Amino acid sequence: MIRLFKQHYIRKVEELEGVWDFQLDGCDKVYRLAVPGCVEQHPDLLKTRGTGAYNREVYVEQNGNIRLEFKGVSHTGDVFWDGEQIAHHYNAFTGFSAVVRNAKKGWHRLEVRIDNTFGEHSSLHVPNDYYTYGGITRPVSMERVADIYISGIHFTPYLENGVWMGRLEIKIRNLAEEPAEISVESFLEREGDGGVSQLFPASGAGWNNVKVEPDSEIVFTAEQEFAGVAVWSHENPALYLWNTVLYVNGIPVDDMIDRVGFREVKVSGKRILINGKQIFLKGFNRHEDYATVGCAVPFQLMMQDMDLMTDMGANAVRTCHYPNDERFLDLCDERGIFVWEENHARGFGLERMQNPNFDKQCKDCIHEMIESHYNHPSIIIWGILNECASETEEGREKYARQYTQIKGLDTSRPTTSATCRHLKDICLDLPDIVSFNMYSGWYKDVPVEETNQKEIDWIRASGGDGKPIIVSEFGAAAIYGCRDRARSKWSEERQADIIRENLEVYMNHPDICGVFVWQFADCRVTEEEWFSTRARCHNNKGIVDEYRRPKMAYDVIREMYR
Repeated sequence: MIRLFKQHYIRKVEELEGVWDFQLDGCDKVYRLAVPGCVEQHPDLLKTRGTGAYNREVYVEQNGNIRLEFKGVSHTGDVFWDGEQIAHHYNAFTGFSAVVRNAKKGWHRLEVRIDNTFGEHSSLHVPNDYYTYGGITRPVSMERVADIYISGIHFTPYLENGVWMGRLEIKIRNLAEEPAEISVESFLEREGDGGVSQLFPASGAGWNNVKVEPDSEIVFTAEQEFAGVAVWSHENPALYLWNTVLYVNGIPVDDMIDRVGFREVKVSGKRILINGKQIFLKGFNRHEDYATVGCAVPFQLMMQDMDLMTDMGANAVRTCHYPNDERFLDLCDERGIFVWEENHARGFGLERMQNPNFDKQCKDCIHEMIESHYNHPSIIIWGILNECASETEEGREKYARQYTQIKGLDTSRPTTSATCRHLKDICLDLPDIVSFNMYSGWYKDVPVEETNQKEIDWIRASGGDGKPIIVSEFGAAAIYGCRDRARSKWSEERQADIIRENLEVYMNHPDICGVFVWQFADCRVTEEEWFSTRARCHNNKGIVDEYRRPKMAYDVIREMYR
């Protein structure tokens, strides 16, 4: 399953999930591994860190162009078609594609080389408080595309004098060596209704008989009013399908469908507004990690995570600390769950931020995240650089550069980053929302109210005055099943106590507009640098364990969130 709805009726798409051959470099044995999946799922490869290659045969039904789409390869993927390299991509958490022009009918060899090693070549995937798995960890598909095809759609809803407006951008790519004359039709329909609601643009002006030069891309744009549309919100997450059809000489040659919602995100003083209404975010930080499948979480388990979080009364999730699988974002769209999605960088001091690959790999991650996930109405905040060197001048330059990049790609959503540089951060003037991570009661036995007020006073005096504030992380660790009437640390009782004490302060403070518990579920960590502070080589601050078994804190959060 690529998405939770059908994206094409004209374009032919084949999902390449199933069993692939895999061979670890330096090893003679050929394994049969599931795709999507992590190599660590095999009993011989439980702690694999290295390089290797996936292989399979694919069949092309007729001569033409083939587009391969990879939703996630960890952490580096090199793709070969019949032995010829057609793609190179870094970062496990963003997708990429490659086009094979004029592929011949018949069988072809598809090879994907993967690398999950640490080193200078990888500035973002490092030994960390979550695990870097290896493999083709998200879905793969093979598409048959015409010489000219739709390469992307962006939709931006906004309110103007109380009326819903929409701005649409459609990208068309011409692979051929000859120009083409095209027409584009795009229309909106309410999901489940089946009928055409409104053509876009209403007049069709400028969308007919347009010339596209060889080996080039053209962008169609339009803005118009939408009367009587249903609004997307947490309480009523109304969704629409954008169906765009591409014609050459009057013949439909390609189509693309994406799902959108009419909602507007604004920051007004100390408050976050959705469609003009003040919201309070009650959320979880969630890693893509499950005990038996690693980061290749199947849809059924995504559903279980969503059900558990909503049962506890959550209305928000933070995709710590990387872009998430798009199927999970689709679930958030459907459930009305607000999403803070962020780029991939966590806990970096200045030395790691000065890796020669850091700036480019961050830039690529941000671009791919926003380009791919732009249309999700559930995403209301873009985040960057969790707990990085925001107390340094060099770090500030990198924060500023990334915020500027985001605003160049999307001005419809506010920005933030979670800081732990308490009383030292010099970047609080840069984001739209100030967010801080604070573990009162866990790392230090200090009063929550006292540390919280000290933090807020400092934020107001250090560039964050007049901005919304989110408590982006708080919590405590507990080993599932560890019970202690003395309520010692690592017990479920102590974790539940600390969670309650924090929520009682944060949810009742007039300056705070959101809280995100750290974390939803226990997750595996890398042994390097982390074994001595993480029992079981897991971050045990989950409200459920790695098998999703609830701890005592589950009922505390359910009581307070609901």
